Amino acid sequence: MSTTIVFAFLILLLLHSLGTSISANDSSDILYDISPFIRVYTNGTIQRLIGTTVAPPLTDPITRVQSKDIVIHPKVNLTARLYLPGNADPAKKIPLLVYFHGGAFFTESAASPPYHRHLNSVVARANVVAVSVNYRLAPEHPLPVCYEDSWLALKWVFSHLKGYGRKEPWIKNYVDFRHVHVGGDSAGANIAHNMAIRAGSDHERGGVLLDGLFLNCPHFWGEKRIGFEEDASNISIKNMMESIWVHAYPNSRGLDDPLLNPALDPNLSRLGCRKVLVYVAGNDILRGRGWYYKQALRKSGWNGTVKVVLVKGEEHDFGVRFPDAPNAVQMMENFSAFLQV
Repeated sequence: MSTTIVFAFLILLLLHSLGTSISANDSSDILYDISPFIRVYTNGTIQRLIGTTVAPPLTDPITRVQSKDIVIHPKVNLTARLYLPGNADPAKKIPLLVYFHGGAFFTESAASPPYHRHLNSVVARANVVAVSVNYRLAPEHPLPVCYEDSWLALKWVFSHLKGYGRKEPWIKNYVDFRHVHVGGDSAGANIAHNMAIRAGSDHERGGVLLDGLFLNCPHFWGEKRIGFEEDASNISIKNMMESIWVHAYPNSRGLDDPLLNPALDPNLSRLGCRKVLVYVAGNDILRGRGWYYKQALRKSGWNGTVKVVLVKGEEHDFGVRFPDAPNAVQMMENFSAFLQV
């Protein structure tokens, strides 16, 4: 046996011992494939197909927004990226945005370049402080872990009003706690909604009290198909949507779990904010869910204001994916205005 063959054989043994798939193209090795997000192999290997690059926290040279990474809860390694406008003045308190990134519950992070750019733009335009939550991802941490992490982050934010815990100066010194908003895109919008549901109960105990909720192409679904979802040409996307939930939350109550289908949530009327802005994209299979969400809120008896904006011709999550497009710029302006007092 030649030296080259022996060396190759040893490399294969090493890869196998490390639990790495030897042939990523061999479908027999794949446990499930939810492209373009994630691929999981039978040997336990997890291959994230997007969202693995990171942008460092720094002072953005264009917007002059400052950013830094902080640890919220060391025991579970819960972190966040904080953003502060370049002209922030402690004498003038400003609103706070708590943001949850998208990525189908499997991918991306608060440090992903598209989200870092997005938050820099929002903070500069709206003149707000932002906390971008780096919740733990499935499948290593299956749902409901992301919801628990996100709630810990919100409770940590509001702990700055209390007399306990470590205080972060950017929150303590600059935030007007009368105007705290939560928001997110895609799966992050789903998380933001569910945080507002929790806040609706918690504020009665003097805890989290939110002003507004921003949902960009929210990741909602259900057993019954509605609107655009009934088109037979969307079968592959429908299958992907269902596969995401089944694998991200193996122990859920199914596609009509209130976490995924808020129309079936008995607590919907207690949504803990006074205003909601929902953006949906015209070419997105999820567009009908935005309108359905508005109808469900109205039927529930919730007494806040809700507005849905349909942007024709755009794809899912266009505001983050294509930030320089005219429709994305317009959405950013409206989002910034929504965050103002």
